[in-house]
Amino acid sequence: MIFPAGREPLVAVAFMVLGASLIPAMNALAKYLASDYPVWQVVWARFLGHLIWMTLFFWPRRGFAFLRTARPTTQAVRSLVFFIANVCFITALPFVDLATASAVMFTAPIIVTALAVPLLRERVGWRRWTAVAVGFAGALVIIRPASTLFDPWALLVLVSASYYAVYQIWTRRLTLVDSPETLIVYTAAAGALVTTVAFPWFARMPASVGDLAAFAALGLVGALAHLCIVQALKRAPVSTISPIGYFELVTAVLFGYAVFGELPDAATWAGAALIVASGAWIAFRGGRSARPGGRRGN
Repeated sequence: MIFPAGREPLVAVAFMVLGASLIPAMNALAKYLASDYPVWQVVWARFLGHLIWMTLFFWPRRGFAFLRTARPTTQAVRSLVFFIANVCFITALPFVDLATASAVMFTAPIIVTALAVPLLRERVGWRRWTAVAVGFAGALVIIRPASTLFDPWALLVLVSASYYAVYQIWTRRLTLVDSPETLIVYTAAAGALVTTVAFPWFARMPASVGDLAAFAALGLVGALAHLCIVQALKRAPVSTISPIGYFELVTAVLFGYAVFGELPDAATWAGAALIVASGAWIAFRGGRSARPGGRRGN
């Protein structure tokens, strides 16, 4: 059986599919806004909206208990790293197709595997190292550094994926001491603080009611996406849920075509296939080694 008995795993899959659909919606909003407004203003709406909506969601249930953290310094570093990842990603979005950006961001779990050795002292066997190499080959196929079609903005997305991988490693450490609610709220703390302080110097009033609605929706959609993913991970093993996240690539193509008229070229599809295959293999091997009696380091 793929899933254990009971409905919780099915609910987890539904949450993950919803989260994977909301992330491209959030990216489409950011891409639309970043084409006409300063990147910092878009990042401000993304993080402050996330912080406000999640605070309103958790406060009636737990009061301010969700703000307590056992590792405030680590939370601050983690939040700052996530902020840098988002600045890089949103800066590149106006110049990169949504599907291309999503495909390159899928290298983050592959980078996590590579960094798990020096940062988490985990053993990674030759099978997963091979998958890491295949995943990076897929990224190179998309970015095409040796070609006249080289896209430096896609390279900036790869930088974003690297920072996001570090953020995931810090998140993995903090799950041992802090609640998911605390992690979700502190995810946006540094970005909201930094951009709000700088807001008077870079902000520009929305030109239309539609733009104002897009700014308001950006933080809400991002917060809901994170909440859905956390809810999925609470109900099923990571090895079961993580591969479903690749559904995001499908919705990214749909949003990119419907909103911006974008369609990935053959090289992007080929590179994305390599990245998805390597990421799925890493998740599969990680799930096997995590089972009782499983061999570590595979």
